[in-house]
Amino acid sequence: MKQIPNIITLLNLFFGCIAIVYILQPGLVPLYNADELTLTPDVTALGTQYVSIPQQMFMASLFIGLAAVVDFFDGFVARWMKATSSIGAQLDSLADVVSFGVAPSLIIYQFLRLSFAQQENGLEASVLFLMPAFIVACAGAYRLARFNIDTGQTTYFKGVPIPANGLVIAAFPLIYWTNDYAIVTQILISPWFWYVLIFILSWLMVSTKPMLALKFKGVTVQKLMPFIIIAVIAVVSAFFIQWLAVPLSFLAYVILSLLYKQ
Repeated sequence: MKQIPNIITLLNLFFGCIAIVYILQPGLVPLYNADELTLTPDVTALGTQYVSIPQQMFMASLFIGLAAVVDFFDGFVARWMKATSSIGAQLDSLADVVSFGVAPSLIIYQFLRLSFAQQENGLEASVLFLMPAFIVACAGAYRLARFNIDTGQTTYFKGVPIPANGLVIAAFPLIYWTNDYAIVTQILISPWFWYVLIFILSWLMVSTKPMLALKFKGVTVQKLMPFIIIAVIAVVSAFFIQWLAVPLSFLAYVILSLLYKQ
């Protein structure tokens, strides 16, 4: 029975691995295979060499979301069953670095490939232009290592937690292939957008700025208020702008964390 929380944590890792498989298949496919394909809004011709088939990345977002749900509940289950352990804490970090570090980095990697594919001779761009995507995974791993040895984060986080980072990146495939705004699509196929995002998200994770956490010593309306505001923003914006509500809610979380006195 004491292994049940660890099994739940490993499910987080399992979902993260499945997400990686979907991210890597198929990405950009040579156009000579396109004879058997129907070009729809989901299958887009890129010049005369490649087509983009995005359904796989779409599924990756789902599995990263499932990993986040599991990650949220495994700690509650461990405390409820009185089965907390050092192994469980380490497993949680190892699973998180895959599901919310490596998998999101690969999403950025594929978007960078897609961005360069839009440009003339972009498919010949050096792989070095794609490597910055993995800075996100490195920043996440550093943040988790620091968290594991820091006993002071009892009522707040230092830096943005890696699951939040992973979820906001996982939202971008959903945004790209479901939004109705041409300007959003153009932004998401700009490599400069991704480079800026990499820098911002990585800095937020390794930063020591105090961030809001659902860790309370006595629940009060004042302590719950920031989370209520974020929830309202998420629900209302989802109604009007669908998946764009995810980065908007993430931005609200960061701003409220910086303004709210911990």
